[in-house]
Amino acid sequence: MDMNIVLIVIILANVIASIKGFSDRSFFEKYKFQIGPIKRGEKIRMFSSAFLHVDYIHLLLNMYVLYIFAPMILGTLGEVKFIILYLGSLFAGSILSMSYHKNEDYYSAVGASGAVAGIIYAAILLSPNMSLFMFPLPIPIPGYIFGIGYLLYSMYGMKKQLGNVGHAAHLGGAIGGYGLMLLVYPQIFEQSKITVILLGIPIVLLLIFGNKLK
Repeated sequence: MDMNIVLIVIILANVIASIKGFSDRSFFEKYKFQIGPIKRGEKIRMFSSAFLHVDYIHLLLNMYVLYIFAPMILGTLGEVKFIILYLGSLFAGSILSMSYHKNEDYYSAVGASGAVAGIIYAAILLSPNMSLFMFPLPIPIPGYIFGIGYLLYSMYGMKKQLGNVGHAAHLGGAIGGYGLMLLVYPQIFEQSKITVILLGIPIVLLLIFGNKLK
C-alpha cells in the first residue's frame, strides 16, 4: 500500500507527540484534553490531545486503523478534502466531549480515535459493503451494519460510562466524518443513498434524545 505524504505527516505527528508525552509527564498534562483547563481558556487542548496517546498499544491501534482506511479517502477525494475530514472529525469529537462532560472539570482524554472514527465513517459511505469486524462477533459484517452498530454502542457507552474509553469523542468524530463527507463529496448521496439514510437515523435520534444520555 502506497503511503501518501499527508498520511505520513499525520502518523509522524501522532508518533512524535505521543512518544514525547510518554517520557515527559508535564508535556502530557499540558496538552491532554481536560475540561477544567479548556473552560479556563486553554482551547489548544481540544486539538493537541488528539496527537497524544496513553501508551504504545493505544498509539499503534489508532495509527494502524488510520493506515488501513485513509488511502481509500485520499484516493477518491484527494489530500485537501482528506485533511478537512480528519481535522473536522477531530474537532467534532472534542466538541461533543466538551459538551457532554462540561460539568466534570477533571474529565480528561487523549487519542486520535475521534479523527480516526470520522475517517472510518467516510470510508463506509464510500464502500458500504466492505467487510469489517466488530468485537465480539467472530465473523465480518458489512460496513454499513458496522457503522450503525458503532454509533449505537457509542451512545450506550456514553450513557453507562463503559470502561476508560472516550465514547463521546468516538461518537462526535464519527458524526463529524459522516456530515463532512456529505459536504465535501455530495456525490455520495447518489452512490450510497441507502447507507447515508441508514447511518443518518441514529444521528438524528441522538440530536432528538441526546439529553437523555446523561
